[in-house]
Amino acid sequence: AAQATKSGVKAAGAVIDDAAVTPKYIHGFAAERELPIIWKIAKGSIFNKLVILLPVALILSAFAPWLINPLLMIGGAYLCFEGAEKIWHLIWHPASPEAPLDEEIRGAAHLEREKVAGAIKTDFVLSAEIMTIILAATPDSSIWFEAATLADAGIGITAVVYGGVALIVKADDVGLFLSARGRLGATRALGRAIVRAMPGFLK
Repeated sequence: AAQATKSGVKAAGAVIDDAAVTPKYIHGFAAERELPIIWKIAKGSIFNKLVILLPVALILSAFAPWLINPLLMIGGAYLCFEGAEKIWHLIWHPASPEAPLDEEIRGAAHLEREKVAGAIKTDFVLSAEIMTIILAATPDSSIWFEAATLADAGIGITAVVYGGVALIVKADDVGLFLSARGRLGATRALGRAIVRAMPGFLK
């Protein structure tokens, strides 16, 4: 557990990126669907980390440890490219107003499945980088120790990321509740401040 915590801290940059991209997949859905969607994405992230990436990481560690650093470099280069592409797009192609969700044509359930699938695919790239960073930060040891470290860190990071995302996307609801039902003036003022601040914070 201590090694998982120590190794997981090294992946903080990719973890922040993971937390930053997820809320956009919740945009446009009814408030009562936000937490179920986050839960579905979190389950997909756990599957990515434990069922697909953990065995691959252990195979790499056992048979091709020299590949770990090149993979870290490729993953880092991809994330840099993705960030630069977003900045380029922002400068040369200003965002146009988003089209409303067409639930009548495709159905809300179908749209939700599409969004969740897209989020899990994005998570896979970030999870691969996270698991590789954790593996690189774990000292050479038995395969069982490495497996336990990767599993602990993967589960812990997923809980932190998607727990944080859940808090972020529900913060406006908490603010609304405080502003409407707070017993003290300061509590109601805090609720109104949260509601006003969240759109800018999410952007």
